[in-house]
Amino acid sequence: MGRVPLPEAKGDDAVSASVLAHQPKLLHAFQRLYGTLWSHGVVDHATKEVARLRNARTTGCGYCKNVRFADALEEGLTEERVATINDNFERSELLDERQKLVIRYVDAFLDDPAGLDDEVREEMLAEFSPAEIVELTAGLSLFLGFSKIAVALGQAPASMPTTVVPTPTRPAD
Repeated sequence: MGRVPLPEAKGDDAVSASVLAHQPKLLHAFQRLYGTLWSHGVVDHATKEVARLRNARTTGCGYCKNVRFADALEEGLTEERVATINDNFERSELLDERQKLVIRYVDAFLDDPAGLDDEVREEMLAEFSPAEIVELTAGLSLFLGFSKIAVALGQAPASMPTTVVPTPTRPAD
């Protein structure tokens, strides 16, 4: 049960109908930033989705764990691959090395962001451009922060079916 009552829905997507709608300017700013991350970024959607889902596994956000963005699915991130984003991800033959590296980066970010070991740092710099690393890190901050908002305010369902939704886009000003 929600700790903050839901406002009257003013949109057809889950975020617009969330508690963030109590603060319309904040909601719009979030949608603009999140939409920019997903629709104007330099990192492919499947890689960002791997990072988002690994974060969701850690924060326990039921919504975040069960939503899939359509563009990542179109790029080949199937449910079979998603199922391997777990403690045994290194053994997965379905995830590519880039996706496994992102999971290691996510884990370091969530555990001790200042303590990123030299091996992961060097691998990240070899695999990703500085712009991609900034985008992934900004994305992780958003994924972590807003999934914790959903959990803290009681808006994350305990369970829900896996649901494919359109990839977020940047709203007009």
